[in-house]
Amino acid sequence: MSAAADFHKRLHGEIGALRVDPLGYVMYAFPWGVPGTALADEQGPEPWQRDILERLGDGLIGTEEAVRAAVASGHGVGKSALVSWIVLWALSTCKDTRGIVTANTEGQLRTKTWPELAKWYGLCINRSWFTYSATALASTLPGHEKTWRVDAITWSENNIEAIAGLHNKGRRAFAVFDEASSIPDGIWETIEGALTDARTELFWCVFGNPTRNAGRFRECFAGGRFAHRWQPIQVDSRSVSMTNKAQIAEWVKDYGEDSDFIRVRVRGVFPRAGDQQFIDGERVDAAIARELVAGPETPLIMGVDIARQGGDQTVIRFRQGLDARSIPAVKFRIPDLMQVASRVLEQVERHKPAAVFVDATGIGWGVFDRLAQLGCEGLVAVDFGGKADRTDGGAAGDAKALYANKRSEMWGFLKDWCKVGCLPDDRDLAADLTGVEYGYDAANALQLERKQDMRRRGLASPDDGDALALTFAYPVAQRCEAEERCFEERLQALKRRIV
Repeated sequence: MSAAADFHKRLHGEIGALRVDPLGYVMYAFPWGVPGTALADEQGPEPWQRDILERLGDGLIGTEEAVRAAVASGHGVGKSALVSWIVLWALSTCKDTRGIVTANTEGQLRTKTWPELAKWYGLCINRSWFTYSATALASTLPGHEKTWRVDAITWSENNIEAIAGLHNKGRRAFAVFDEASSIPDGIWETIEGALTDARTELFWCVFGNPTRNAGRFRECFAGGRFAHRWQPIQVDSRSVSMTNKAQIAEWVKDYGEDSDFIRVRVRGVFPRAGDQQFIDGERVDAAIARELVAGPETPLIMGVDIARQGGDQTVIRFRQGLDARSIPAVKFRIPDLMQVASRVLEQVERHKPAAVFVDATGIGWGVFDRLAQLGCEGLVAVDFGGKADRTDGGAAGDAKALYANKRSEMWGFLKDWCKVGCLPDDRDLAADLTGVEYGYDAANALQLERKQDMRRRGLASPDDGDALALTFAYPVAQRCEAEERCFEERLQALKRRIV
């Protein structure tokens, strides 16, 4: 027997012996600590990953029910790597294994979960056994490419049969959910029905950030109606070596240890509130589609969000009662604050708003001061980090703030307004409104995530959304005719001064 043939025979035997030892496979199959490899400085899985792998292997011994493991964690703990190891172990140690991997969105599955599998497949000692593609990892053994494989499946009404057809009686079948908190209950129920074959090795692993305090993922954990069927584990990002401890400490300082932001993103604990998305897409879509009906005359309000960095933009938004559609937004990127003030003043002169709410946070004060110097009518400075005015209506001295700061409060009014108001069909605005997440601070006041934290998630600063939210900063009364005449005279005088 040739050396190559002897090696492959030994490889098959040694890997086959790891059928119920996922951790043993992970330590055997990848080049941990080997100089010149991507794992030269790594010694193996994190303690929490080892725990899950050991639980999975122990669960497959002497049970006829599907082994179920649920992991809720903070960000950056290595969930996708563990998903990849489980998939490769499951396929490698049992002939004609069938499995599926799905995630909360197609984007998550195609750009994060599946590429991570490609990385570990490339490092795997037995990678020649399988062929990797954009949608599957399948056996290279002739005649087994359809019976020995794992498929990346995006869930929808159109592919429910693919998920339901996971049965693999007498062999091994498994399902893995990534970012499971946002996967609809119907998909869980479909997998529940698929993993029922007798005398079959079955397991189901679900991973995710605990973004929702309702739904099937939440019910896998303590207090949930399905908790008795699952082996749950919650992972704090601070317990994992690879996470940025300085960044986490900054978050804790800003939001508070027991805020929902820290509970979800760091501690792996479910939030007191629901899904972190503050304004849902359905509400925004309805406001875009809603027919604009003329109502009683209301004051025109102008909101101005000032850009802070090169990639951000200054945005001017208008709202008159339920109408945020008729007057288009003005957006520009100008670094010179004096020029920004001039552009704002042009819009004031053109539209004659009853109030001009300017974001005076940071460099915004420079624009506000210049506008005040020029005598801009209706000018009001808004400090995003300032104290909110809206409370729970309690008695004086006992009233509790509903919002952690002024920005959160303005967005709260904007969210309520979207139920009845009319938005323009503006893709940037819609993305801003639906992109912001929220939590609760230590005083249980609602708090929006900061702009810099959105950038860390790969999203743009919500300048457009903030500009519209500014139109809800304070109540504004309609001017009388005498005030309008006075305003017009002051504008004309201001125009002469600028010229």
